[in-house]
Amino acid sequence: MAGYHDETDPFAARGRPPRSSGRVDVSRLWVGGLATAAVAALIGLVGVLVVRAVLRIALYAPSTAGPFGDTDTVVLCGLAAVAALAATGLAHLLLIGAPRPLAYFAWFIGLLTAVSAVVPFLSPEPMSVVLATAAIHLVTGLAIGTLVSGAAAAAVRPAPQRQRFEFE
Repeated sequence: MAGYHDETDPFAARGRPPRSSGRVDVSRLWVGGLATAAVAALIGLVGVLVVRAVLRIALYAPSTAGPFGDTDTVVLCGLAAVAALAATGLAHLLLIGAPRPLAYFAWFIGLLTAVSAVVPFLSPEPMSVVLATAAIHLVTGLAIGTLVSGAAAAAVRPAPQRQRFEFE
């Protein structure tokens, strides 16, 4: 028995281990995505509560609206949940076909988080509101990135090794 040999593996000739694409456990990935959506929505809610109740900044509504603000708070929480689900869909797509899916995912999420944290600076709102909004967006993006990438990594199962033995 000469050992392992696979003519279709371009790395075998160079002495590197064969590349395994693995299989995606879809239910595990999407349950993680749903949990991330809930966490992202709660980050938005807690962020608004901290900014409005503790820091006394009128974020997303006049100060008379109370610690939860108004419907803009609901929109923020809903968009955070949708962003987490979109990130899960992106991770799923990348796991299926990209060569280094989590590296690409990290870049996508990092850049999108940066955009969401910078966009509030384009508004004419007071700087306290802009900084609070940017901070909530940044924390939400970081949470989505770390939680979905963790779920994606946990959802990949190694593909079974195919071995072909040659006899001399």
